[in-house]
Amino acid sequence: MASSSSSAPSFQSPKKYDVFISFRGEDTRFNFTSHLHEALRRNQIDTYIDYRLEKGDEVWPSLEKAIEDSTLFLVIFSENYASSTWCLKELAKILACTKNQDCFVMPVFYRVDPSHVRKQSGSYQKAFEEHERKRNINNQQLQKWREALTQAANLSGWHCSFNR
Repeated sequence: MASSSSSAPSFQSPKKYDVFISFRGEDTRFNFTSHLHEALRRNQIDTYIDYRLEKGDEVWPSLEKAIEDSTLFLVIFSENYASSTWCLKELAKILACTKNQDCFVMPVFYRVDPSHVRKQSGSYQKAFEEHERKRNINNQQLQKWREALTQAANLSGWHCSFNR
């Protein structure tokens, strides 16, 4: 007897990466994120991290393609995550992909209170005050990023505090 999955047509190509890690490099690259990435690699979990960017590649199209080619997203919220427009663009793209595809987001709150992410308070409020002063970022984009942060912070995730 044939399984039902073999008779259904497949419209999505298989994903290239098991995990995409979104993080603020200056906060976590050489500590938490590098240890997490190495642990995933040791367990044969194909992980996309920005180390995989090829020299000469255009950064955003490469990141966008990697997001589209991933199944699970680990978003590492740290103190300065929201100060990076790259991180905010990644997060918005990640959440857009989860609406249309069978993939999942797992937030990690690294030394940051999840409510600060959810409500954009503390360092997240300061980051948005800075973004508001920039002429090349419009209110619609800011609102999209705020909604993405709130949506992601409302997901069940891990809170890694200073003493853990």
